[in-house]
Amino acid sequence: MIEDLNLAEPQAGELRVKIAATAICHSDISYADGAWGGALPAVYGHESVGVVEKLGAGVSSVKVGDRVVVTLIRSCGHCRGCLRGMPVTCETSFPLDAKSPLTSKTGESIVQAMGTGSFAENVVVHESQVVVISKQIKSASASLLACGVITGFGAVTNTAKVEPGSNVVVIGAGGVGLNSVQGARVSGAKVIIAVDLSDSKLEAAKRFGATHGINSGKQDVGKQVSALTEGRGADYVFVTVGAKQAFDSSYGLLAKSGTVVLVGMPANGVRSEIDPGTMAAYSQNILGSKMGSARIQVDIPNLISLYEQGRLKLDELVTKTYPLEQINEAIAAVKRGDALRNVIVFG
Repeated sequence: MIEDLNLAEPQAGELRVKIAATAICHSDISYADGAWGGALPAVYGHESVGVVEKLGAGVSSVKVGDRVVVTLIRSCGHCRGCLRGMPVTCETSFPLDAKSPLTSKTGESIVQAMGTGSFAENVVVHESQVVVISKQIKSASASLLACGVITGFGAVTNTAKVEPGSNVVVIGAGGVGLNSVQGARVSGAKVIIAVDLSDSKLEAAKRFGATHGINSGKQDVGKQVSALTEGRGADYVFVTVGAKQAFDSSYGLLAKSGTVVLVGMPANGVRSEIDPGTMAAYSQNILGSKMGSARIQVDIPNLISLYEQGRLKLDELVTKTYPLEQINEAIAAVKRGDALRNVIVFG
């Protein structure tokens, strides 16, 4: 744990947030383990909620005292990516990209991982990264909206735009996968098949809306998917884990004109092979989905509305809460596969 660090004052367009809760995402663990390179020392954490404490010059979208979800999605609103409605592909470089707001007591720069660094009591972020929310929703539950929920749910509703009556397969029944399951249920999918190596996670997937579960370590996934879809295969396959085998196996599960959506992030250097002849002949598709193609100012309020209507499960995603001092135990439980989402709470 990094202690005694300095946090810079928010500059123009930036704000400081006092963190109330931050969830542990597999992306934090992958980065910390070196799967995507990066430098140390670093502060990880990017799935959080808190209260605005201080505003930099020109910030007008929030005010001090607002309760906000803090995301890693930093966007300018006027580049080509933003103007196409894809702020997750923003092309603009920000001062926070060039210089971390975190330094040690001796002045050494500390990486603000994924532009957030919320495994800490306070963060300085760009105003585009936050969304104001009500004070009614629990902090631990609200923190999940910053990444796991928008990534999994948005892959279904934004990236793929799943139609009612579709046959859907979700590979991986962790935090992101369960939200893809929820997205498929809310979208009106007819068959929702969760695939995982863990029977307990498959049972969880059924509680979140899956109609069937397949243990890929015990069953032939292709045969089962074919049987459950009347021999057609899946209209959509969402790969929500970063394992090569998951990517490689997904293409063979598709129906004609079906679509594989790549959601999980593999380690650098992982490659997957496809049969381009089959995909061309059957008019099949592959889509990438970063952060669920989210527009956070639209999607997060919509997700909260679904939660308030009882149509989206958030509280049920939280396995356990921990104080910051026990973050290593919380991370270890996630690594073991014992948790859907563990959350660090402050105060």
